[in-house]
Amino acid sequence: MTTVLICDDRRSVREGLTRVMSAVPGVSRIDCVAHGDELLARFSRQPVDVVLVGTQRAVPTGVEATRRLVSANPQANVIVFGAPDDAGSIAAAIAGGARGYLRWDASRPELVAALAHTLASTSVPAPRQPSDPGVQLTDRELQVLRGMSQGKSNGQIGRELYLSEDTVKTHARRLFRKLGVRDRAQAVAHGFRRGLVS
Repeated sequence: MTTVLICDDRRSVREGLTRVMSAVPGVSRIDCVAHGDELLARFSRQPVDVVLVGTQRAVPTGVEATRRLVSANPQANVIVFGAPDDAGSIAAAIAGGARGYLRWDASRPELVAALAHTLASTSVPAPRQPSDPGVQLTDRELQVLRGMSQGKSNGQIGRELYLSEDTVKTHARRLFRKLGVRDRAQAVAHGFRRGLVS
């Protein structure tokens, strides 16, 4: 049986995640905290199998809570939740020690399936690997990926690189395909793992 601790300062998010987690077979206990200090105190007092931490654009609390928890408890299995277009927060949380992430916009069946897999293995499945492990990104694709890792929109990346937004989207689609990922957040997380961005 698996124990879960949810950390997010939004009550509606905590309640929503609790409902979803309640539907995952094998979960024996779900607790919630609102802030990083509570998370550290609760985990040190009563460790759990999986910690779910919510992230928000331009709000560092989720990333900071992840970093502090993993720093104090390297064995903690932290999964972050974030918006699919908030690659910066998700990448920062992964760099801070999170084992993986799930998108806020995942459908309920996708979410339940991903959580069940996570709880079974205590890690989020990594994005599927490219068919050619030696695949290389072009300089332009790397520039687009680095822009994503800094949380920039396609428009902002385009202005910095003197490209149209449509051209940036084309480069993004190509790098997604090469990396075997579905969206910006997965691409950035994969980029951090492979050392393509820092």
